[in-house]
Amino acid sequence: MGQVKGEDKRARKAKETRRRMLEAASELFVQHGYGATTLQEIADRAGVAVQTIYFTFGNKRVLLKELIDVSIAGDHEPIATMDRPWFQEALAAETAGAQLRLHVQGTRGILERVAPIIEMLRAAASADPGIAELWDQDADPRFTVHAAAARSLTTKPGIHQGVTAEHAADLLFGLLSPELYLLFVRDRGWSPDKWEHWSYDTLESQLCSG
Repeated sequence: MGQVKGEDKRARKAKETRRRMLEAASELFVQHGYGATTLQEIADRAGVAVQTIYFTFGNKRVLLKELIDVSIAGDHEPIATMDRPWFQEALAAETAGAQLRLHVQGTRGILERVAPIIEMLRAAASADPGIAELWDQDADPRFTVHAAAARSLTTKPGIHQGVTAEHAADLLFGLLSPELYLLFVRDRGWSPDKWEHWSYDTLESQLCSG
């Protein structure tokens, strides 16, 4: 029993250390840029030895990838977005309007975490082409999620007659984008609540019959 408790304690400590390193990386990458931030600076802010970062992530590219993946997921669990409870709950909604409301709400949670680091990621990928290769190049994962939602949405009562899954996916992909979120919330000073309500109302008028 003592060995199990000891292992649990070490696992919790390792998880906490990993969280601190990712938080430090996020803060420094956004403040100074990916290229200008060193692993030593991340280690100093996280309160760990730089060797701990190398041991945990291997290199700065992998650290960046995990930062993005964790920001999208909201935690460290290896569960894809479409398998997440919020997404499954939205798919299970009985009407198009109900699914759309849950989908916008869930997407807002992701954008609150991810949007602030998207511009940093793009700048990093421009400077280091190897970064883009860390993700699947065949399909945009964000579009894949919205397309899956759209296919479900267009089968439900309340969808506008004639709305196709392809059209719905394009609207979800465009209106629920990090770029538009940043434009309203960061640049125009909207609250995330206001953005969520506007996004739902706009999409509902385009996709649902009321």
